[in-house]
Amino acid sequence: MVFPGQGAQKAGMGEAWRDTESWALVAEISEYTGVDVEELLLKADDETLRRTDLAQIAVFTIEVLAHREAAAAGLLGGVVACAGHSLGEYTALHAAGAVPLAETARLVAARGRAMRACAERSPGTMAAVVRLGPETVEALVGRVQEEGGQEDGGQVWIANVNAPGAIVLSGTAEAVDRLAELAVESEGKVIRLAVGGAFHSPLMAAAADELREALAAVRFAPEHTPVVANVDARSYATGEHWRDLELTQLTSPVRWEESVRTLAGELGCVRFVELGPGRQLTGMIRRIADGALTVPVESAAALAKLTTPEA
Repeated sequence: MVFPGQGAQKAGMGEAWRDTESWALVAEISEYTGVDVEELLLKADDETLRRTDLAQIAVFTIEVLAHREAAAAGLLGGVVACAGHSLGEYTALHAAGAVPLAETARLVAARGRAMRACAERSPGTMAAVVRLGPETVEALVGRVQEEGGQEDGGQVWIANVNAPGAIVLSGTAEAVDRLAELAVESEGKVIRLAVGGAFHSPLMAAAADELREALAAVRFAPEHTPVVANVDARSYATGEHWRDLELTQLTSPVRWEESVRTLAGELGCVRFVELGPGRQLTGMIRRIADGALTVPVESAAALAKLTTPEA
């Protein structure tokens, strides 16, 4: 089971699950987070959903609904492992039995608030790099860091390694713009992303400090279904590591390509069920794991097609 992260949200995405039995969970998550989640899922516009704290609660809720409905429909028999992209890792932990729903929802809300507040204090951006390999991107990042030093001009880092040819940068606007100039010289291109901050970079250090207290209050299960962690692409099936892993995740790259290779290789996963809005991870997985069967579950209608026998 894999779960997408922030960026998968879109206006009205709750309609796809509104008539399901699991919709009652929306009211529960609203109570846990102090946010009107039904309003977010049914009426909020794209601009509202770009707000980091709201986007994370909205995506998390859709993932929980998709997971509950898929489990009830019998689609999730024989789960070997879970993984989630950034925010999606929290849903993966819940789905793996590591954290109860109430605590996960509160943790997601605390994470979103911390990241939003940190981004307001330390403004930054993210950008996708196209047509350049990882070695070239690393070299360009190193060059910008060296040129700019520790000031804004040098603050850029690799934030996500999503799939072959799919790398995302994080940093100050000035540093990302400088790297974009250098990328053109190497026949690459940098595309700014519509995000609220320089996530998965050292600019999120203050958010990690704020999240530490929320994580300290969470009871992680001693044992759970294996979850492959973003920060090191390793599989964990016990609860004692996750506080440190989630704090590190805020300031470290999401190693998604490696994570999928761990799932497909070491753990032997041959079918990947993506639970949540959109099909972002499905596209990445197809580029990483040859022959993997990908099953996106982005709506109740899609789930019904997968689980209804053909006449």
